[in-house]
Amino acid sequence: MEASEKKVTIIGIAGGTGSGKTTVVKKIVEALPPHFVAVVPLDSYYNDTTGLTDEERRQINFDHPDAFDWKLLIRQVNELRQGKAIEQPTYSYLQSNRLPETIHVEPKPVIIIEGIMTLINKKLRDMMDLKVFVDCDSDERLIRNIQRDTIDRGRTVSMVVDRYLKVLKPMHEQFIEPTKRYADIIIPQGGENVKGIKILCDYIEGLIRKER
Repeated sequence: MEASEKKVTIIGIAGGTGSGKTTVVKKIVEALPPHFVAVVPLDSYYNDTTGLTDEERRQINFDHPDAFDWKLLIRQVNELRQGKAIEQPTYSYLQSNRLPETIHVEPKPVIIIEGIMTLINKKLRDMMDLKVFVDCDSDERLIRNIQRDTIDRGRTVSMVVDRYLKVLKPMHEQFIEPTKRYADIIIPQGGENVKGIKILCDYIEGLIRKER
C-alpha cells in the first residue's frame, strides 16, 4: 500500500433478526463524520430467483446461508475497498426476487456490512477490521419480527409466529448464534444498550484516527 493511500475500515455487524442491528448501525453512522460511512446490507444480496416459479420462490429459506449471493457481496465489498463505486442490488420480499433497480454506492472511509449472517462466511470475515455481534433475548426478537413483518411484509401475526417456530428459531440456533464466537465485540440487549453502543462508537473513531 502506498503511503498516500488511505485504508478503508470494514466493520461486520451480525445478529439475529430483530436483534437491533439497524439501530446499532444508525448510531455508528451518526457518531462518525457526515458521508463517512457506506452501509452494505446483507439483505440486498439474496440470490436472483428470476429463473424460479412463484411456488419455488415461496419455498426459499431466507434464513439459510445458501440464500445469499456471497460471491457478488464479496466482489462488491472488495471494489469499495479499492475505491470503486458499486451498483448495489435491491431485493423485494413481496416478490421474493431481486428488483431491476440498483443503488449507487460510492466508496467511503468506513464500510459497514450488516445482516443476520455477516460473520458466517470466512472470506468476508477475513476482510473485516472489526466484527460485532448484536445480541438480544429471543422473545424480544420475536416481538420485533411481528411488528416489522405485519407492517412491511404483509404477513399476519399467526404467519410470523409460525415462521419463527419452524424457520427462524432453528436457523438462528444452527447458523447465527454460533457466529458469536467470531465477534470481537458483543452488544447485549441490542439497540437499547446505549453504553455498549457508545463504547463501540468511541472504539471505531479511535480505530479510524489511528489508520488515517
